[in-house]
Amino acid sequence: MSLWGGRFKKDTDALAQRFNASLNFDKRLYAEDITASIAWARGLQAAGVLTGAEAESIVAGLEQVRAEFDAGAFDFHELDEDIHTAVERRLTEIVGPLGGKLHTGRSRNDQVATDFRLWVMRACDCLSEHISGLQRALIASASGDLNTAMPGYTHLQPAQPISWGHWTLGHFWPLARDRQRLAQARERAATLPLGSGALAGSTFPVDRAALASALGFSAVSQNSLDAVSDRDFAADFLYSATMLGVHLSRLSEQLILFASAEFGFVVLDDAYATGSSLLPQKKNPDTLELTRGKAGRLIGNLTGLLATLKGLPSAYDKDLQEDKEPLFDAADTLDLVLPVMAGVISTLQLRPDKMAARLQPALLATDLADYLAKRGVPFREAHGLVGKVVRRAEEHGVALDELSLPELQSVSSVFEADALEIFDVQAALARRKLAGGTAPEALQQQLRAALAQVPE
Repeated sequence: MSLWGGRFKKDTDALAQRFNASLNFDKRLYAEDITASIAWARGLQAAGVLTGAEAESIVAGLEQVRAEFDAGAFDFHELDEDIHTAVERRLTEIVGPLGGKLHTGRSRNDQVATDFRLWVMRACDCLSEHISGLQRALIASASGDLNTAMPGYTHLQPAQPISWGHWTLGHFWPLARDRQRLAQARERAATLPLGSGALAGSTFPVDRAALASALGFSAVSQNSLDAVSDRDFAADFLYSATMLGVHLSRLSEQLILFASAEFGFVVLDDAYATGSSLLPQKKNPDTLELTRGKAGRLIGNLTGLLATLKGLPSAYDKDLQEDKEPLFDAADTLDLVLPVMAGVISTLQLRPDKMAARLQPALLATDLADYLAKRGVPFREAHGLVGKVVRRAEEHGVALDELSLPELQSVSSVFEADALEIFDVQAALARRKLAGGTAPEALQQQLRAALAQVPE
């Protein structure tokens, strides 16, 4: 059934019909299309376009169509070019010519924009729940080893001691920002375009505010031309999804390193690793590598949509048919990745002995410079002096804490006997008491803040 063939003398070429159709991917919008159509039927009834009996018949027919979709029993026809055509065609089969009244005052342009926004709002909610699950796994892991010391790295070089709890919560907060972005994307999607028609609005007095309320939108679009072409909300969703993918990729990258024989800080559970078809000894972090790889896919989805949008004139253009697949793919990807990552974190086995073995005294070089600064030496000078101490230890082939007090004093007379007490990792962690630091009380405060973000 075609919704537009009256002015054409011949049928669409079969290959062009296939090229033009979007049903193979937009059929997943059936629930949103039916929900929005029911609201539109009620709006037409309130506007006096449909009688009460007509509206009830259409709504009952639409609910029957929904039931067929839900049961997997909906029968698509060859000429169903999109989900809107399929639903209206089946509705008309059920209720007869009355089904043709449903599209009064409505265009597929504002119809698809409404359906798509409803889908994005639901997808934001779903992803937010998945993120919460991963955040809870991170909190549980952090809580179990909150103060277990490990090296922290910058430039992938040993830098300063931190703790497992500090490292793990360091990946919690980017996810909190991801949830905020998704909430913002959801709010920007929650503007109703229905009632905008093809581009110029509708001549039928449908109450758009009532429509918005019925469908869960928080606002009504202010310009019909903009409403049917606006896909900012889709780009917002993809940007949020992409940043989430980037954060998951960074978490994965560090865990891949930490699980390697060269680090050995963690052991992946067998349930989240794979083997080699040739090398019997291998335990590969494939789930983490795939998560890292999926970030590229998400970035591609975002850049592809932006490239599609950048040159479009106002109102609807068929290019916008390309807007849905990137979002569907992004949501499907993250719907799988997030629970898998939560499982990885929940089953991760720590190796505190391996972490402790990497806690070299050189990690406390900054503490040694702070020691001098607290005794009046300008920090820049203290930095240089400790650099000389580090070089001297390297030249002597000893660890930093193996230098004697006279050797330290040969670099600076400010060093006293208590300088040797600097080389205590737990004391170094405890000294950083500022909010966000590594001290046990600071970590407890951070943990409480994290728990407040994702209450059970």
